Amino acid sequence: MKIQTMQTGLYAVVFAVVAVQSHAATPVDFSNLVEQVSPAVVSVSVVKKLTQEELLQQQVPEILKRFFGNQVIIPQQQIPQEKTGYGSAFFISKDGYLLTNHHVVENASKVTIVLNDRREIDATVVGSDERTDVALLKVAGSGFPELRTGNVGQLRVGEPVLAIGSPFGFDYSASAGIVSAKMRNMMGETSVPFIQTDVALNPGNSGGPLFNQRGEVVGVNSRIFSGTGGYMGLSFSIPIDVAMDVADQLKKYGKVTRAYLGVSLQDIDRNLAESYKLDKPEGSLITQIAPNSPAAKAGFKAGDVILKFNGLPISRTSELLNYLNRAVPNQSIQLEVLRDDSRRNISATLSTAPDDTPAKSEAIQPPSKGPVLGVSIRDLNASELSKLDIKGGILIQDVRRDGIAAQARLMSGDVVAQINNKVINNTKDFVDVVSDLKKNTVARVTIIREGQRAIVGMRIE
Repeated sequence: MKIQTMQTGLYAVVFAVVAVQSHAATPVDFSNLVEQVSPAVVSVSVVKKLTQEELLQQQVPEILKRFFGNQVIIPQQQIPQEKTGYGSAFFISKDGYLLTNHHVVENASKVTIVLNDRREIDATVVGSDERTDVALLKVAGSGFPELRTGNVGQLRVGEPVLAIGSPFGFDYSASAGIVSAKMRNMMGETSVPFIQTDVALNPGNSGGPLFNQRGEVVGVNSRIFSGTGGYMGLSFSIPIDVAMDVADQLKKYGKVTRAYLGVSLQDIDRNLAESYKLDKPEGSLITQIAPNSPAAKAGFKAGDVILKFNGLPISRTSELLNYLNRAVPNQSIQLEVLRDDSRRNISATLSTAPDDTPAKSEAIQPPSKGPVLGVSIRDLNASELSKLDIKGGILIQDVRRDGIAAQARLMSGDVVAQINNKVINNTKDFVDVVSDLKKNTVARVTIIREGQRAIVGMRIE
């Protein structure tokens, strides 16, 4: 009633504002987009081995029984050694490559994808990178629907975005929202400049795509920030350009190699900006230089403020870290730094990050004889032989997820003592025996696992 008594001109202005607000609040219609892109999104089902901690948790009732005796009545049941999990993924190529999260397939003994036409296909984990939480999957076949990737640099805060995934196992659920922020680093993590959104994500959405309004993938949904375990309005996605860089390395090399400068960094706040005579807080402050690092060799000093990376301005540390994470070893870079009230350009050649170790080598196999089991092995040392009270054997260091050994449930840490009753004393014995294994047969592999002997049937295909 009060608005109606106001002057006509003011009434019109107020009414116009209300109309604009009403128009702005109209939800974006993603229905056509969902119909278009859904075939390229899949749900992921995984079987994982229980960790020792998880096994212990399941054994807690039995432990209580030991302390309290028959006062605690517990139904006798076999403790499962595996658990199932779920997530989402999406095709990035027509020949069957998919992106998902590392934590979705971590420690998985079996991965299966379910397409929107309800077909189930076994998938192979090509590679996985824990630091960026990116994993690359592969399924056999061709002609799969392929999603287009967008330009994350053009993504704007406030722009509508759409997520498709399988929250709590409900396949092909769509949720929408806006971009809340960009270049977020979470809890000290520096490998990913996350896209923050208010899109509703829940367990099962992990690994699914985040779309812009043009149906282009701009992110891989990774995590939420929550005090309850459920959605609370803060969701985070890995920028698609970061994910694709990781996927390319996993596809080519099976692992990710990162560049290394060797500096510790922090943001410039208001007080530091004033002390460095900067017009505003900008750049990234070097607080420490690692000895013998590329930064030390190039002449950087603690107290330098990095203002540009290869000519691109740095407003905060997360931007510089993003550029460094996208760089490759042996790449030459040029940084503009502020030192002693003057600006200067310093060039450096990046090296390989010291925490990146070479890929474990596969067991040497004759080039044209015998099956490839997909394991890396080594001889046991004297201490290990004494501890196991055996005269010989070989240690499995790593098991390729899609190999013959993995299908037989052989694990890293297993000691192989015999194959088909033939004693294995060292790696040479192992290679010689494996070379004689024939296709379409089952080999009996005697192993020692956690001090206990077992025989595993390994099908040679």
